[in-house]
Amino acid sequence: MAQSSDSDDGMDEFMEKFKTHKYKNAFNESNWEEEFDKVPMFMKTAPEEIDPLKYPELACIQSIVHDDDRPPEEQAKSLKNEGNEYFKEKDYKKAIVSYTVGLKKKCSDSDLNAILYTNRAAAHFHLGNMRSALNDATAARKLKPDHIKAIIRGAQCCMELQDYAQALQWCDEGLGSVPTDKKLLELRATADKQKRAAARDARKAKAKEKKERNEQETLLAAIKERGVKLHKPEQPQRRVSESQEEDDDDGSATAMAELHLEGLSTQETTGAQVYLDEQGVLHWPVLFLYPEYRQTDFISAFCENSSFIDHLAVMFGEELPPWDTDKKYFPQNLQLFFEDHKNGHLFEVDVQKSLLNILQQPRCSVKGGTPSFIVVVKESPFCKQFLSGKKVHRLK
Repeated sequence: MAQSSDSDDGMDEFMEKFKTHKYKNAFNESNWEEEFDKVPMFMKTAPEEIDPLKYPELACIQSIVHDDDRPPEEQAKSLKNEGNEYFKEKDYKKAIVSYTVGLKKKCSDSDLNAILYTNRAAAHFHLGNMRSALNDATAARKLKPDHIKAIIRGAQCCMELQDYAQALQWCDEGLGSVPTDKKLLELRATADKQKRAAARDARKAKAKEKKERNEQETLLAAIKERGVKLHKPEQPQRRVSESQEEDDDDGSATAMAELHLEGLSTQETTGAQVYLDEQGVLHWPVLFLYPEYRQTDFISAFCENSSFIDHLAVMFGEELPPWDTDKKYFPQNLQLFFEDHKNGHLFEVDVQKSLLNILQQPRCSVKGGTPSFIVVVKESPFCKQFLSGKKVHRLK
């Protein structure tokens, strides 16, 4: 009785404190909603991380659910159920965490571990982590080879990874255990269809690649046969002496640049590329530059046998371009040049000559797959100013 009396006295003393000391943790009008949200029963959403100091009640519940003193099998089962609840809520990331912690318990129940792996595979699958999902499905089958859910998930992962042969293998192994499984039969039919389509597309792509490669090789051979040089700006150019330039003008010391497909890269920027027609004639994309007005003309298919005057007569015929405000760009008034990309010298073009004749000149090279020519009005003030200080050559 004395002990009860002492206890009662202690309670009386505790209650007496409220008369002089205000309870510090009491709810009030400003914080009651925040305080209620800390109580597990009234929580609207569970916190990402459970801080025991901030959420003591929730931490207590969690410690009961995940009591380390319980057998590993019970702990793993609780974590599996927790993961399943997250999965139902489509919170796949938290589900993965729960399943992972469950697997770390290393319980001796192989069936339970197989389920944990299969469920984690499903969560990874819904997050788009196909490789991780496939690894988990494989791990589940090692524990339980005939686990049909793991087999279906593995086949689905292979389908998403476009490994149709592997998907077929998963389906066949599963159907060996359950020959009438509807889902596996559907998956197998789809995998077989996709595998055949992929093989057909691969054959077509290979044939197309071979055809394009042959066409490019034929094209390069035609360019090389004509002696046309492709300029590769990414390679450092060696400096040449005046005597070497003279030799090159004669063509006696000029070595033909090695031809590569990279030298025909204009298609990416202009949509046009040199091509060889059925008669074996080359057609080049050609650029005309008008520095006086900072204008350009682009001819997508300039036949190598056509002369410059033929195109100039069309471009500056009855209707002159709107930027030619002084009406001076007539074919007979124009002077054309190409630039030697090695030293910047200009070479005058005979407009009566064909494109091929000019491209075969020793100092002429095609840059970026597109021959380019500068066009000015002969003897005009701009022409004199433009050519001033430049080294100009006449072709021999």
